[in-house]
Amino acid sequence: MRNKFAVVWIWLCLLALAFDFRGVETASKAIDVLLTVTSMGAACAVLLIAPRFARRSRMRGLVTSLFLLTIFGSVATQWLQGNDAGNYARVILPFLLMLLGYFVGCRPWDSLRLEQIERAMIWSMIASLVFGVGFDMAMTGGIGNMSVHVAPVTFLCLQGLLLHEFIFAQRVGKFAVLLFLATIVIEILFGTPSLLVGTVLLIAYATWLAAPSFRDFFAAGLRAAVILALLGAMATATATFFPTIAQPWMQRMSLAQNAPPARDPVVIARLAEMKDQLDQTTSSALSAIVGMGYGHDYRYAPSYLPELAGDIGERDFYAFRKWAAGRDFWVYQFFAGGLLFGLALPIAILWALWRGSRAYRAWRHSTPDAPWLPVLGRALFVLAALPATSIGGNPLGERFPGLVFGVALGLAVASYARIAHGIHARAEEAAGRTPQPRTPFYGAPPDMRPHDEPLTEMLPANPPRASGTLPAQ
Repeated sequence: MRNKFAVVWIWLCLLALAFDFRGVETASKAIDVLLTVTSMGAACAVLLIAPRFARRSRMRGLVTSLFLLTIFGSVATQWLQGNDAGNYARVILPFLLMLLGYFVGCRPWDSLRLEQIERAMIWSMIASLVFGVGFDMAMTGGIGNMSVHVAPVTFLCLQGLLLHEFIFAQRVGKFAVLLFLATIVIEILFGTPSLLVGTVLLIAYATWLAAPSFRDFFAAGLRAAVILALLGAMATATATFFPTIAQPWMQRMSLAQNAPPARDPVVIARLAEMKDQLDQTTSSALSAIVGMGYGHDYRYAPSYLPELAGDIGERDFYAFRKWAAGRDFWVYQFFAGGLLFGLALPIAILWALWRGSRAYRAWRHSTPDAPWLPVLGRALFVLAALPATSIGGNPLGERFPGLVFGVALGLAVASYARIAHGIHARAEEAAGRTPQPRTPFYGAPPDMRPHDEPLTEMLPANPPRASGTLPAQ
């Protein structure tokens, strides 16, 4: 905690992989290795100086156990299936980075360190957005070729943090507004419907999260309606003043209206990959239990050949082979780990998101002065971007998103545990019952506090009072 280089390790851990472009063919492999080693080494350095929890948490124990089951289970599946070791190492690396990020975030950091971690995370996402979009446009010759542009995977994570600032923190700064408008412009320019759907889902999630009562729902819904109106206005203005940019959207709408219940070729190809993954996994009892393994080859399901006949030849259709993480997070987890190892990580993410969201709604209404409540809210929005991003692909197929989602998951779990313990301690003292012994102190190194002092960060001496809050210590 007192390490003078801690802030350096935090920034190196989160910022290095923001400039990772392993999906570009001209990218240097040496740079990829350097960025990955730098990030992992910095994460290990942060873990060496991180404080430890002094009390157990059932939520933290469950999420950690499920996460470790996924990683160690992948080793067992790899041994049973005998997949290519190089492909396995490449595909499992984002999950290892996510695990490292989870351990970095799931620590009882003090307020200063939490501020440093959150600042490094948001600026790394901004850097990834700016550098990624600029690099992609430079490599593809501008925005004219809409079909090949791909936004960074952490795009919706950044939008989630901005929505938290607007709806919950109620801070509408100029930079935040301009940044949010820039993300909307990028969604329109790149012509990616899945991103717009993810944005709408995040707005709906923010509305639900901010509305434990009908009155709150009306206020939050009004703010969400303003944001959606802004989104629609920018899309209309773009289509009016820039017809060339609006043309791909009009083509998609025309295809959706005139084509049979038929999907577009990209969606059909994705469904064909998912169908083959499911067929392989359910082909035997062993594969259904332990999966096919990370980095296992898959192809298009033969039943989708007629629907893709006009876009790909039969020879190329059957020659297609791929080993990278599939384009659907949920199906690929089952494909890679089966029922025993593949469902663990999705359950951990959904459980942390659901339990944390419900607790955040209740605590924000009843105990708005609880420490670490804003940290929990911001972490939940970043974590909620994972299922929203999975609409357009696998968000854990790349290294930087894996690290960011891991840190967000760790911050959400740790903040939930600390707030729950603090509220429980307040309730015990308000009822006149003797609280549990506080040595060693919750979330503080032994040398940081005398053993006879209260934990002022968890129970402030004179916290700001609000209606419905529990008595302070």
